[in-house]
Amino acid sequence: MDEKIIKELKEILGSDELFFEKEDLKPFSYDATERTYYPEIAVMPTKTEQVAGILKIANREKIPVTPQGGRTGLSGGALPIKGGIALSLLRMNRIIEIDLNNLIAIVEPGLNPVELQQEVNKVGLFYPPDPSSQVECTIGGNVAENAGYTRAVRYGVTKDWILGLEAVLPTGEIIHTGRKLYKDVAGYDLTHLIVGSEGTLAVVTKIILKLLPKPEENKTITVIFDDVDLCADMVVTIFQNKIIPTAIEFMDNVTISSINRYLGVNLPEDAKAFILIELDGTKESVEVEKNKLINIIKKAMPREISIAKDDKEREKLWRIRRDALPALTAQYPGRVEADVVVPRYSLPSLVKKIREIERKHNIKIATYGHAGDGNLHVTFLINRKVLSDLEKAFSSMDDIFKATLSMGGSITGEHGVGITISRYIKWQFSDSEIELMKRIKKAFDPNHILNPGKIFYDIEEAYIL
Repeated sequence: MDEKIIKELKEILGSDELFFEKEDLKPFSYDATERTYYPEIAVMPTKTEQVAGILKIANREKIPVTPQGGRTGLSGGALPIKGGIALSLLRMNRIIEIDLNNLIAIVEPGLNPVELQQEVNKVGLFYPPDPSSQVECTIGGNVAENAGYTRAVRYGVTKDWILGLEAVLPTGEIIHTGRKLYKDVAGYDLTHLIVGSEGTLAVVTKIILKLLPKPEENKTITVIFDDVDLCADMVVTIFQNKIIPTAIEFMDNVTISSINRYLGVNLPEDAKAFILIELDGTKESVEVEKNKLINIIKKAMPREISIAKDDKEREKLWRIRRDALPALTAQYPGRVEADVVVPRYSLPSLVKKIREIERKHNIKIATYGHAGDGNLHVTFLINRKVLSDLEKAFSSMDDIFKATLSMGGSITGEHGVGITISRYIKWQFSDSEIELMKRIKKAFDPNHILNPGKIFYDIEEAYIL
């Protein structure tokens, strides 16, 4: 990068927030996709004004800028595939305000959600979003991807908890969208246009979040099935009986086996499916829901139903679920994952279709995820160095996406498009819809500097595996 530009960046940031030696750039070169793309330079601003200054220079010089948080994403959204500047927001990690009168928090994007949860818990509040990568991810990254999470069944996804943003446009202007208001219909909803835009429209520098009183009671129920179809049918039956749990999480036999090896636990290896159900609310309402739920589950003839006896046991069970992906990655480092979502009533059909595709392509598949909102992570367990395995994975993924879309689903429920599934975007959207999205991108980012190569398929940027 030109020395003049480096000098300008140093004037904005200072030497401690600027990195350009290769060994210093390594932490900014990868994410959870296990791909590596080095930026030319990395910056770690601590103030909104610094972000604005960086983007003004980048826009003037037409230098690509890739915003980054915890780099836990599974779609390659934080990878600097065009080189340029990696803009890490990890040092913008403050809780600016916890407003007890309005049940609102204002935070910076580099804040870890666990840290926020700990602070609001101290005053009897809680922030519902709880992504599986919560120990390492950032709230800014959750906003960029509109992250889903285990509690989405009852509480919705990240966008449902965002009231407003401070953000910097690619041209360097600072904008404020939304306010500390629960109702506001003035003008276009820019807040929710930026949420989920995968860092392609603006760099978020402050976030206004909604909070709730912490639930009085939580119950965690585990159910083990000898028949995966009965398990999927049971999930639909729960909602048909007008019960809305906080979470319903699913793991198949392959995932169970990997978790046993990874964590040293003793889930039954011959079980076909494992379901984790969470209820929360008042003690009275949780007790009523628990009894009704267990009666419904018993009709599905599971092998075993158990209820966590205390918080320690609850946390142990939730760790089993959160570590599903690390467990599979440890045993099958070449794995490739599809993050599909279908209407809840189509969950049994999707589960059947996954098994059909597994047999058709003679490929090993592990399936786990958020059964309560129809979002399953279909994981192809391959060796990427073997060409025939890659071909099977490509063909299997094609079939999974075709089946998902035929059921009225989506090619991604929470991981985002990024680079990993960008070639499939045209399968879900019409040419007119894609062109409209591209015009929105152009309005925000006329020089196409912010996170280029993401979402919209380009043959030169197709890194599916």
